[in-house]
Amino acid sequence: MKKSLTVSATIVAAMLALAGCSTGTDGGSMPGMDHGDSMTTQAPVTVGENNSADTMFAQMMIPHHTQAVEMSDIMLAKTGLDAKITALATDIKAAQGPEITKMTTWLGSWGEPTAMSGTMSMNGMMSAADLEKLTAAQGNEASKLFLTQMIAHHEGAVEMAQSEVTGGKNADAVALAKSIVASQESEIKDMKDLLAAL
Repeated sequence: MKKSLTVSATIVAAMLALAGCSTGTDGGSMPGMDHGDSMTTQAPVTVGENNSADTMFAQMMIPHHTQAVEMSDIMLAKTGLDAKITALATDIKAAQGPEITKMTTWLGSWGEPTAMSGTMSMNGMMSAADLEKLTAAQGNEASKLFLTQMIAHHEGAVEMAQSEVTGGKNADAVALAKSIVASQESEIKDMKDLLAAL
């Protein structure tokens, strides 16, 4: 009787130990599995990680760049302009066109709309009346107006880009913002020199 009780107790103890191990394993593996799942979920986010500053930068810079390209097209449609003005308009269009495509692609990959919801004022943007004046102007008057408008336009872009450099998270977006600050500050200086020479 004593022997059978000992065996029974041993079997029960063994079963409890197995059950304990099993529960422990399941309990231990479940958080581990959850951790693994969360890591897997985070991986794509890390690849294209972005924050609201990155999104706003791209959403605002796209229409800003689009207008700069439009202003350049207005100038390139004119004849009899100083070659330096034509070259400037060509350079602006060549630089900003591909950047528009790049930022549009980023927004798509981030799952963000290309246009901002609601209206937000952007520094340096020209009004429809400003663009009409530029379209109507000819010769030296057109060159002066273009330079004056584009200097203000570039200054607005530099402000937006500096905000992205400070508050952005996405490495590619921050790198583009730094590039915009450098290139457009350089163009502002050139445009001021051109304007003074007209």
